[in-house]
Amino acid sequence: MREKTPSLPITLHEDAFYEFFVPYRHPEAHDNIWGGHGLETYGEDLKLALSLDENYVWTVADGGDDNNQWITPNIHFVNRVCYLVTEIPHNGFPIEFRIPHPMTSLTPLGLKRQVNKLKRTLSWWNGASKTEKDFACRVV
Repeated sequence: MREKTPSLPITLHEDAFYEFFVPYRHPEAHDNIWGGHGLETYGEDLKLALSLDENYVWTVADGGDDNNQWITPNIHFVNRVCYLVTEIPHNGFPIEFRIPHPMTSLTPLGLKRQVNKLKRTLSWWNGASKTEKDFACRVV
């Protein structure tokens, strides 16, 4: 039986991003930003980010009025803080991870629940047709 069509995009806590997608310091990174994992938004790091497979690159961006920051798939140029490279690809999956201000962390149970939600939704996404994906991403 086919799972229910999820409402997309989904928003999860940054802890789920680190647990599931596994960001790492690219060996050719030139600067030490975002705990050593990030690529700068200028110079050689930007050239490196643009040269990588976009399915493994994420943008950390300022959230504007709410003081939160966000991790979103692909390379973006507005309000960017840095870029992250991950071991696991996002493959265009419509998701965003909230970095709350002030900083908070999920409990172990909360993290497990968010990672399980991510796995279920990704499983649906990977098996869905283009029409199903378009329907799930519709503006309500």
